Amino acid sequence: MTMPAPSGSTLARTRLLLGATLAATLVAGTAFAQTATAPLSAPVAPSAAASQPTRHGPASVADLADALSGAVVNISTTQTVAAERPIQIPKAPDGSPLQEFFDEFFKNQMGKNGGAPRKIQSLGSGFVIDASGLIVTNNHVIDGADEITANFTDGTKLKAELVGRDKKTDLALLRVKPLKPLTAVKFGDSDKARVGDWVMAIGNPFGFGGTVTVGIVSARNRDINSGPYDNYIQTDAAINKGNSGGPLFDMYGDVIGINTAIISPTGGSIGIGFAVPSKTAAAVVEQLKQYGETRRGWLGVRIQGVSDDIAESLGLKEAKGALVAGISEKGPADKAGIQAGDVIVKFDGKDVPNVRELPRMVADTPIDKSVEVVVLRKGKEVTVKVALGRLEEGEKLAAADKPGTKPDSVVPTTKTVAGATLAPLDAEARAKFKIKDQVAKGVVVTEVAPGSAAAEKRIQPGEVILEVGQEEVASPEDVVKKFEALKKDGRKRALLLIASAEGEMRFVTLASAE
Repeated sequence: MTMPAPSGSTLARTRLLLGATLAATLVAGTAFAQTATAPLSAPVAPSAAASQPTRHGPASVADLADALSGAVVNISTTQTVAAERPIQIPKAPDGSPLQEFFDEFFKNQMGKNGGAPRKIQSLGSGFVIDASGLIVTNNHVIDGADEITANFTDGTKLKAELVGRDKKTDLALLRVKPLKPLTAVKFGDSDKARVGDWVMAIGNPFGFGGTVTVGIVSARNRDINSGPYDNYIQTDAAINKGNSGGPLFDMYGDVIGINTAIISPTGGSIGIGFAVPSKTAAAVVEQLKQYGETRRGWLGVRIQGVSDDIAESLGLKEAKGALVAGISEKGPADKAGIQAGDVIVKFDGKDVPNVRELPRMVADTPIDKSVEVVVLRKGKEVTVKVALGRLEEGEKLAAADKPGTKPDSVVPTTKTVAGATLAPLDAEARAKFKIKDQVAKGVVVTEVAPGSAAAEKRIQPGEVILEVGQEEVASPEDVVKKFEALKKDGRKRALLLIASAEGEMRFVTLASAE
């Protein structure tokens, strides 16, 4: 079970008795203290001793924790929620002398419990990234809050205002107005974090402020299906309810992650926690600081992964890149000439290893930048120049999309391929399967035989085949002819572009011999 930006169990003291030498401990502790107090703008240059691998790990992180704790804050919020359901007043029998008593009693009860909104409070964590008063936390920590308060370790409480938020990465930036400069920390380079590196979390689990836990980087690049840019650092450092929004420090006192979620069947830490990597967070926070919102690059494509079957059907040597399943009308890719069926293998000079990487690569690229996109199209590499748009504007256009044109007329015949019964996309089929007008052309699947090849690929009645072998089809006969042609050419599999009744597109492969 994935829980939002958890935040901790009741902790006793954490000790690491790992048998390191006293000299190694002192060197490591000194390095931590120095880097933790360095100016935010100054790059961290680990000492030669600190850069050497520590065979048994640090014997203590006390100096590091002491130097960093002042920058970690407890975020408390107050939110006004709607009143609970009013009490149902029982009805006394007509003429009953008790009616007046019932009316008066329950009127008073409703005045106490019903009708009036109530306030609820919640707790989370955050950390100062600028001595003037900028604080980073999770969006879900402050979402819907009427009041936000930052509580510091020295007892200071400051009202915080929201600078900006990003729901896609679950990050938020707050501002407080301190009377004196605050203790601040800086982002490190999460890309340099290796599995097995020591990390330390400081936060507010279950309301126990200033709690320090230590663990290692358990894994990197985790996708927990929480958003489009999932790239979490996994750690076994204890993270629980209240830790959300708190920092995950590396061995040099730099923030390499923002603790955001846990997997737990009980609600408490079982040693599987997730942090947004600093590489992702730093870029988002900088945009929130400058604009109060995010400004991500937008390519305007709908993509899916390249499976081994799809790679074979396209004649690719290996399954890599991102397969374009659809194009946003009048979007950057559409204007540049990218087509459905293209496989994007390079973006702005960088290889695209898989479908998960491309959205992050595009989002991290400045809007309006002209980039080169290399695609594989019918076995050949094609390079196109694309001027990126802004994702937020693209999302608004997608929400306002108008239905497309009506389909061309086709001859009403029925065919069966790979266990799928095909029919023309006419008015009767549209009404039966509630196919939207934006699915303008194609061949509708009316039935799928159980246990057939089409069933194994999860093709459903009501879906529409748009292309076979990257060529459009307008009738069931077209589909059959394309399959036969591919079989004659020695192609074992046919690549189909299929649209759902709502217009969502995907690619599937079917054996051309079926």
